[in-house]
Amino acid sequence: MTTQNTAVLLLNVGTPDSPAVKDVRKYLSEFLNDPRVIDSPWLLRKILVNLIIVPFRASNSSKLYKQLWNEKGSPLTYHSQSVSKKLQTELGNGYTVFVAMRYANPNIRDVMKEIRKRSFTRIILLPMFPHYASSSTGTAIQAVLNEVKKWTVIPEINTIGQFYDDPGFLEIFAERIRSYHPEQFDHIVFSYHGLPISHINSVHPDKDCNQCTCAVALPEYGTHCYRATCYETTRLLAAKLGLPACRYSQSFQSRLSDKWLKPYTDKRLAELAAEGVKRILIAAPAFVSDCLETTVELGVDYKNLFLESGGKELVYVESLNDLPGWIKVLKSLIEKA
Repeated sequence: MTTQNTAVLLLNVGTPDSPAVKDVRKYLSEFLNDPRVIDSPWLLRKILVNLIIVPFRASNSSKLYKQLWNEKGSPLTYHSQSVSKKLQTELGNGYTVFVAMRYANPNIRDVMKEIRKRSFTRIILLPMFPHYASSSTGTAIQAVLNEVKKWTVIPEINTIGQFYDDPGFLEIFAERIRSYHPEQFDHIVFSYHGLPISHINSVHPDKDCNQCTCAVALPEYGTHCYRATCYETTRLLAAKLGLPACRYSQSFQSRLSDKWLKPYTDKRLAELAAEGVKRILIAAPAFVSDCLETTVELGVDYKNLFLESGGKELVYVESLNDLPGWIKVLKSLIEKA
C-alpha cells in the first residue's frame, strides 16, 4: 500500500498546561475520572476522585510540577514535539506525524479533527508505552476510536499496541543504560510505573497475579499482562547488559494504595541501603520520555530517600526522549506496522 496519505499519531498520557494549581487540578480530574484508570463503580469513583483525591492532591502535585518545569515548559511536551519533528524528517513525505495527549493538550479530539480534514486513507496509532495497559495504551486507543466512529468515512487504522520486546527498543534502551557505566554501580534497579493488582487480574481473570510465576518467565497468558511484560523487559535488558541476577532488582513506583504491584521502588531502595548497597543506578523502561514520575520522583525524591537510608549515590538514567537512535526505532516500528 502507498504511504502517500498516511497519518502517524503519537499518543502519550499528557501533562498539565502549567504547574499552576488550577491547571493541575483540571489535569488530575480528567485523568483520574477515566474509568480505565480508576475502575471503581461510577458513583464511588466520582466521590473518591472529585471529593477526596483531587482536592487534597492538587496543591502538592502543583509543587512537584514546579520542580519539573523549566524554561522550555514540561519535558513531556517539548520532548514529544521534538520527537514528532525529527520523526517527520526521518519518515519523509510519505507520512504526516501528529502528537496528541490522552489528557490535557494537545488533546485527541482537536488532533483527530485535523486528521479528518486532511482525508488520510490510513492512520497508524503509536501509543508511546512499551507495555500494554488498559489505563495507558487502552484508554488512548479508545479515545481515538471514539472520535473516529463519528466519521462518515473511516480510514484503515493500524495500531502498535506494545513494543517492549522489539529488538530496536531493547538495544537503544540498553545503550542508554550503558552510557551511565553500570559496571561502576553496586546495583541496578529497573523501576516501572505501578498499577492496581485488580488491573492485572482483569487481563487474566483465571490466573491470580499473586500466584503467577511471571517474575521467572513469561507465561503464555502473559503477552498482554503489564506485570509479566515488565519482568520480561527486565530479563531481556539484563541479558543485553550482561547483568547477573544478584546485580539488579525490579520494582514498581507511583502507587496510590497498598493494593498496587509490589515490590515498591521506595521500599526496595531502603532495603538495599540497609543491606549495605552504596551506589545505585536506576532506570525506568516503562517510560520513553522523561516526566514527573522519572525526573522528580526517581531523580529527586527517591534519590533523597536512598541517601537518607544510608546510601551514598543514586543516579537516574534519563529516558530516550528524542535520541537519534530512538527516532530510528520509531521509524522501524511504523514501517513494520
